Amino acid sequence: MADLLNSPQTPGKPTSPRSAAEVEALVREHLPLVGYIARETSSRLPRHLDSDDLTGAGALALVQAAQAFDPSLGVPFARFANTRIRGAMIDQMRQRDWATRSLRSRARALASTSEALTVALGRTPLDSELAAASGLTESEIGEIRGGQDRASLLSLDSFTPEGEGLAATLRDPAPQPEDALVAAERVGYLRDAIAELPQRLRMVVSGYYLEQRPLTELAAQLNVTQSRVSQLRAEGLELLREALSRLLEADAKAGAGASSKASQGARGRRRDAYVDAVARRSSVNSRVDVGRYLSANSDVDARL
Repeated sequence: MADLLNSPQTPGKPTSPRSAAEVEALVREHLPLVGYIARETSSRLPRHLDSDDLTGAGALALVQAAQAFDPSLGVPFARFANTRIRGAMIDQMRQRDWATRSLRSRARALASTSEALTVALGRTPLDSELAAASGLTESEIGEIRGGQDRASLLSLDSFTPEGEGLAATLRDPAPQPEDALVAAERVGYLRDAIAELPQRLRMVVSGYYLEQRPLTELAAQLNVTQSRVSQLRAEGLELLREALSRLLEADAKAGAGASSKASQGARGRRRDAYVDAVARRSSVNSRVDVGRYLSANSDVDARL
């Protein structure tokens, strides 16, 4: 209140001879008028403008009105202040409104026509019906709505004590740190597992899944039948699944990157050797490269 009372006089207005105490008494007595006018005006308030902005502008106008009031003119102070307060609030809205006065006027007329048609038809009117009733074209109606949308701003700050608001509804699409860590580890194991595949299996798996080459082309390159290429692809996928399942399971249980079980037979021993080679190929720090995982593009081969 003290800051408002000490505010400078409106340029061009004569200084009031009344004392600061008299001005303060007038302001205190009529301060509820500011809140009343702000509530009444808020129906026309743009969504990006807070009612507190109107109240602040109205309070300053009330102080200036008390300082400039001349009772000899025969106008009651409440009426005099009312005009000043409303004018200040309207100026505040115009200064903060991104839409032109013409757009706001056309939007209000369109809204009034839409409401009347809704009552008459018992439903929301179609754009064609709204255009016929308003004398506008459908494209002009679209322009008015688009202009309103562009001029409407919403605060990202929460506006309730519970923290609800637009900001609370937004979600970050980026992976959370723990999710990125797990995904990076899996990608690292997959990269190592492909690199440790026998040459022919690696050529088929990489060529088909990473380079998007058809089986017929791979068969011609390896000088084998398409059926044989399909068998090689299946063998490669089986080895990849074996390595990834065993290594990830071992990491989850003991934090170690080694095979969790020994297989029987020559084929089983070859599988064990392959899994161990994948585990030894890279360290934990190089395998869990979160930065590389997050910066890689959506292509699988870019991640590998």
